[in-house]
Amino acid sequence: MSRVKRRIGGGLLATVLLSAALYGQAQPQPATAKVDLIGINLSAAGFAGQVLPGVEGTNYFYPTEDYFRRYAAKGIRFIRFPFLWERVQPQLGGELDQAQVALLQRTLDFADKYGIRVILDLHNYARYRGQLIGSPQVSYASYADVWKRLALTFQKHPALYGYDVMNEPHDTQGLWPRAAQTAVDSIRTVDMKTPIFIAGDSWSSAQRWPQVNGDLLIKDPADNLIYEAHIYFDEDSSGNYASGMKGVHPMIGVERTRPFIEWLKKHNLRGFIGEYGIPAHPQWLEAMDNLLSYLGEQCVPSAYWAAGPGWGDYPLAIEPKNGAEKPQTALLEKHLNKHDCEVIGPR
Repeated sequence: MSRVKRRIGGGLLATVLLSAALYGQAQPQPATAKVDLIGINLSAAGFAGQVLPGVEGTNYFYPTEDYFRRYAAKGIRFIRFPFLWERVQPQLGGELDQAQVALLQRTLDFADKYGIRVILDLHNYARYRGQLIGSPQVSYASYADVWKRLALTFQKHPALYGYDVMNEPHDTQGLWPRAAQTAVDSIRTVDMKTPIFIAGDSWSSAQRWPQVNGDLLIKDPADNLIYEAHIYFDEDSSGNYASGMKGVHPMIGVERTRPFIEWLKKHNLRGFIGEYGIPAHPQWLEAMDNLLSYLGEQCVPSAYWAAGPGWGDYPLAIEPKNGAEKPQTALLEKHLNKHDCEVIGPR
């Protein structure tokens, strides 16, 4: 999500599923393994980017074990987990902050306990302290450094699903493709197994992908990339839903996602919808239902925005309120295990 996340502070996958028979060695499952298509963004650790470093439990929140227990019981088997570069690496090129590493480690441990895999999402919009990657203030080498350190730290964890190297790059002045390639090159010096997720410029818009990211063709010596787009259904695609129901129709999510899916097919690439979310209104719910049916037919996984602590009355959040589940959650459960996909699509 774009503008809304900046205001409130918050906010596949391999050719085959990954698991870990041993802690130190991620092993691909047989090609007949079923791809998990429905995930969630378990978001709160990425809150309050304007308050750095901030205080965990006050400005930003890492999830407790109960979140993993509840979502695993519903059948959720993967999460996208946003966190901030500035917190995990307070100085460019410096050591990782060990308190943040411990919190990320705890998150992965909780996930592993409940059979959930984690996509680690550097939730920074192609920036560090507001400065673009590739600018004089934030070199490509600095970006490569943080991903090498993160990969060295977490590559052997059995709950690790993939590296989401950047959330929603935007207004990057053409610098993003080189930055993305730099991150892949750096990770592959230490980890040739784990999938890498590549988001696109212009807030990762699925609708605008061919126009903005048509040449985002990153090379990976491990041949294990998944391209990531985001989709919101409101009038300006921001996820604010400030204009109410204006422009809503049942196929709006499908129509906005199709350009990304067709681009993937053209280039024989795999895809992932890393964010989408709606308020709990019947018309939006119908559009979400249609989107998930379309993605399921294409074998393209997705992660709903958002779940986790600290969201309050945020209309897209799916945390239960006064013990009552949100309608969006029922839709996610409806589409769990609905399609038998053996590999990540589209197809």
